[in-house]
Amino acid sequence: MYYETSVTIDATADEIWAVLRDVERWPTWTPTMTAVDAAGGELREGAKVRIQQPRLPAATWTVTDLLPGAGFTWTSRAIGMTTVADHRITPGPNDGSVTVRLSLRQSGPLAPVVALLMGRLVRRYVDTEAQGLRIRCEERTGADRSEA
Repeated sequence: MYYETSVTIDATADEIWAVLRDVERWPTWTPTMTAVDAAGGELREGAKVRIQQPRLPAATWTVTDLLPGAGFTWTSRAIGMTTVADHRITPGPNDGSVTVRLSLRQSGPLAPVVALLMGRLVRRYVDTEAQGLRIRCEERTGADRSEA
């Protein structure tokens, strides 16, 4: 299964990156996560992050690629399936907006079964995370800019 969504956010890439890299706070802006534990607290290549989500088993994700200010990729492995999630930040044309693309790819012998049983939920979670990120970043930047 492959799913991708994108959202345009009225914030700078650095402002979005500050929210995105702080994975332990994700449960404060997306209801799709109930607990996030980043061992060592810092998002870096090789870091392991344990995530608990409603209606899904807890999963440990390993950061496989990280480009500060531009995004990261992490991978989770379970019996019969590998899931790769990508988070990319792309500055837009000179209007100050930024596009964030979230994608999720599941592969392995059990991936088609999981897609059939859980595909709708997974797609909804990715969409909810994208919108939650947009709302959180725009709230932060709106507050920051009004104080300036």
